[in-house]
Amino acid sequence: MSPDAHELDRRTLIKASLGAATVAVVGSELLLPAAAQAAPGGQFPWIIDCESWGARPPLPLSVSGTATNKIIVHHTAYPNSTDYSQDQAIWLARDIQRLHMDGNGWSDTGQHFTVSRGGYVLEGRRGSLERLEAGDRQMISAHCPGENGRAIGIENEGTYVTETPPEALLESLTKLCVAICRQYGLQAHDIFGHWDFRFTDCPGAAFYRQFPMLRRRVADALGTSPDQAPERRWPDIWRFVGGPVVRVAQYLLVAQGYPVATSGVFDAATVAAVQDWQARNGIAVDIDATVTAPTWETLAPELGKHATGVPVSALQYILLNKGWADVAVTGQFDHPTMKAVQDLQRLHGLTPHGKVTTSTWCAAVGGITRESLSA
Repeated sequence: MSPDAHELDRRTLIKASLGAATVAVVGSELLLPAAAQAAPGGQFPWIIDCESWGARPPLPLSVSGTATNKIIVHHTAYPNSTDYSQDQAIWLARDIQRLHMDGNGWSDTGQHFTVSRGGYVLEGRRGSLERLEAGDRQMISAHCPGENGRAIGIENEGTYVTETPPEALLESLTKLCVAICRQYGLQAHDIFGHWDFRFTDCPGAAFYRQFPMLRRRVADALGTSPDQAPERRWPDIWRFVGGPVVRVAQYLLVAQGYPVATSGVFDAATVAAVQDWQARNGIAVDIDATVTAPTWETLAPELGKHATGVPVSALQYILLNKGWADVAVTGQFDHPTMKAVQDLQRLHGLTPHGKVTTSTWCAAVGGITRESLSA
């Protein structure tokens, strides 16, 4: 087991950026600290590698044997610096590594890449640039529990609960996401936020509202059209993650009569309930209780203006969690809830009629709708 296996979420330890590593990684191989870095002047000369920013040698790291299936975007929770220089970017990379290694006892920087407010892109965990060049597998990271072997983690300098990132950061983040998508065979609809898989304020409510725009920019750069995307791309929560989206799934399972706690912890009762629901509805039963697209779409009921009960509470909970502060969890589809739903629908390119359709549910829990890629 790697030294990162039992890492704590640094936001509860030090106000900075990432979460803990997962212990659920299989098929990995040891990568020694002296592993070769991507040569300067390679495919991505605009990424400042670990050697160039003066990274410390890490402890032994591992390469994942699991296919990369998404990008997870974070904010660092650092102050919103007005120093946009390369020197600031290098200081940031060194300070994050110091916090992760000395404060958390981790093997190295937790995330794969870092983007500064000045738009500089830096390698985070050593070996990440080399793996990006190869485009096959990723370094096992420490940015999001349960996703560290299959999601590329990108930290963005700053705190974006009420403010949005500067344009230089957004441009570089887009460029990095495009490179990752091309190398790993991903698409714009594979970009998520940290809080889609974890209890955290990251990536910040204001930044998160820009994700539809970020995905559109990435899709445009990739040359892909909305009709090439699935109608809905749901967050693929499974037994190794937790957080608000898990709690929504638990609310919906309770509404179907399952005795699960709405804790946001993907416990044994939740695993059993998800698998039983899948079996009862003719859905492939996932060994890890992944809430697959068919699982979400059979669980999430359409809601109208007179709806009441647990599903409404689930909707209100996630809306409140994601920044719609006027919403209260009452179980009654009241006016503030209707207004928040309409705002969510506008943000994701959906018709703002206030009715909670399947696509509205998808957008609410952090998924991506085809309409949001063309809005």
